[in-house]
Amino acid sequence: MLTKTNRTREGLEKVKKRMVMICLAAFMVFTAACSNSNGGNTKPTDSTNNPSETTNSDTKPVEKVTFSYFNGVAAAKDTNTNETTIGKILEDQTGVNFKIEHLVGDLNTKVGTMIASNAYPDVMIPDAAIDKILDAGAFIALDDLIEKYGPNIKRVYGPYFNQMKAADGKIYFLPFSNTVGEYIPDPNINQGAFWVQRRVLKEAGYPKIKTLDEYMELIKNFVEKHKDEDLTGYVALTHDWRFFATANPPMHLAGYPNDGNVIVDMNTFDAKTYAADENTKRWLQKLNQINADGLFDKASFVDNYDQYLAKLTSHKVVGFFDYGWQFANAQNALKDAAKVDPTQDDFVYYPLPITFDGQKDQYLDPPGFVKNRGMGITVSAKDPERIVQYLDNLLTDENQILQKWGIKGETYEVNDQGRMYRTEEQIAKIDEPFNEKFGFKYYSWNWPLYNNGSSLPDGNSVAPGMQAEVFQMSLTNEDKTILEKYGVKTYSEMFAAPDDRPWYPAWGIPKEQGSSQQIWETKKDEVTKKYFPKLVLAKPADFETVWTEYTNAFGKLDTAAYEKWTTEEVKKLIEAVK
Repeated sequence: MLTKTNRTREGLEKVKKRMVMICLAAFMVFTAACSNSNGGNTKPTDSTNNPSETTNSDTKPVEKVTFSYFNGVAAAKDTNTNETTIGKILEDQTGVNFKIEHLVGDLNTKVGTMIASNAYPDVMIPDAAIDKILDAGAFIALDDLIEKYGPNIKRVYGPYFNQMKAADGKIYFLPFSNTVGEYIPDPNINQGAFWVQRRVLKEAGYPKIKTLDEYMELIKNFVEKHKDEDLTGYVALTHDWRFFATANPPMHLAGYPNDGNVIVDMNTFDAKTYAADENTKRWLQKLNQINADGLFDKASFVDNYDQYLAKLTSHKVVGFFDYGWQFANAQNALKDAAKVDPTQDDFVYYPLPITFDGQKDQYLDPPGFVKNRGMGITVSAKDPERIVQYLDNLLTDENQILQKWGIKGETYEVNDQGRMYRTEEQIAKIDEPFNEKFGFKYYSWNWPLYNNGSSLPDGNSVAPGMQAEVFQMSLTNEDKTILEKYGVKTYSEMFAAPDDRPWYPAWGIPKEQGSSQQIWETKKDEVTKKYFPKLVLAKPADFETVWTEYTNAFGKLDTAAYEKWTTEEVKKLIEAVK
């Protein structure tokens, strides 16, 4: 049914033109589906890896269109996708361009304005505000569109469809964490860690730092020895929804992965909140102590995300906790500078698996499926059918290679054994400016895709950074030196292997709009954001008094009900995989 064209006021000629466009687009989707009828078992060849070369010159070009796309999570300059190499190739295939707007300012304020005006971009990633978008009915259901126009979406997401359904049984957005093929672990640290400037470890003789006390003492000693540099010992990220970067460390320090608001016992599988337990008290008391010692950046509680990133690239911040993906822009800028001038490697940050008492860490994510974040098509979308066709076209093996690896001969090569790799020259040229111009910055995430841990049918990694040949080739001499000092070949070898957790991550368990669980999380965030600054910045002698005030306020929440519900959901997921 051509719902978008069956309007008499458009006139017969427009209807005919529209029908031609739909037929051509449908033919493209059919072709893509046929190329993957063998399970997507394609080889990386010249033609498959530059999809623009496969266009039939005798075929009438598809009518071009631009859709609006709001990204509420990534930090980047706004752009049109067809201004990038990848986006232009995809536009040549589909006729579709996206004008991407990135978040500036407060996410909830931005989303609230959209909801109040009932005016949305065509597609959006509302990230932490996704519940508000769903509650407002801003996303359309995708089920029928996927059935009609999404053979690749069905192939890639099919195993996860039941987890993606809302309470009404419909699918409203496409997540980004689905694993396709065999799981390949990440040699880098893109998840949580305590980070420190490499020069700190070098000056200290590359000590094995395992505990929180050792980590903070390392920072304190370095700052005291370099008083003339006006250094900041430790900063924390607290802006908006990113407050979790300050609230999450207690569970990691206790030896658990990022399950959000809870720690799940590995024997009983009971989920317990930790926001007001002894782990969090111990963490905040340590921050309180380093604040008293003049090592903590008090502006951490007022700085926005951009100010935080700017401080990390200033060479003045010695250490912090964060997730690798979240401060990647700053880390990449530091690495780019070090490639040009190796002495700048001193300011690149190194990840450490810190725990309270040196117990086994669990920073590395086990394979999981995050089902409460993703991209949706809004009620304001001009042509949902065309958007779904574009998204489906992304999910061919060929275009996943294009998104992640690029173009053969330009950004990667293939050896005689069929292994994809990058030359030293290719690695050297792929810096942040190149990533922006080529499109890696805009297409490596935040679209329907094969998750980074995925593999292609021929065994190659979907993500170049997880391909052993690429990782080793990408290491600078300084990288190799510090890894050798710690007796490892990859950064992830510094960390303990993840234990199997079938429910992981617990924070990704969907919650109904307006549910008691959702209300608890909102109120919990309000309480922690109010009291954490007070606890960290208080005089040490007043810490216990403020802690009591905080736990009294926290005690008014129905935490027992939240824990009971989460435990039940965790155990359901465990049963589902038996």
